Amino acid sequence: MADRALFIGFGAPVRGREERAVEVFNEVVDMFGRMRSDGRIEGMEVALLDPHGGDLGGFFMVHGSADQCAALQNDEEFRRATIDASLIVENFGVVPAVVGEGVGRQMAMYSEAVKKVGVGAHALAGAHNGG
Repeated sequence: MADRALFIGFGAPVRGREERAVEVFNEVVDMFGRMRSDGRIEGMEVALLDPHGGDLGGFFMVHGSADQCAALQNDEEFRRATIDASLIVENFGVVPAVVGEGVGRQMAMYSEAVKKVGVGAHALAGAHNGG
């Protein structure tokens, strides 16, 4: 099961370039389909958000292992697709993420770090920063 992902968010198409935005969207969907077929990723979900007044219009969540997600970010086909997308939609971004069973491991590491900081550390930080 995938424990890593890439969150690929996008906003509205550049005005006047909506047709090209649809083409790029379809090319990206096709690319991820091929990548799933040949084992470069484990899977992909896409979401189109209802209008809500924010900058995020939708996203792809590409699932894979840590190695698959790292390799994807350096894959020439993927990099070309992200360049195309960044030129045709607003607020485009790719963010690595922890998902699935990886969330438990990440939270365990976070909990360990919190214990090192100790109770009331936020108050000390405020005092140190002049607060």
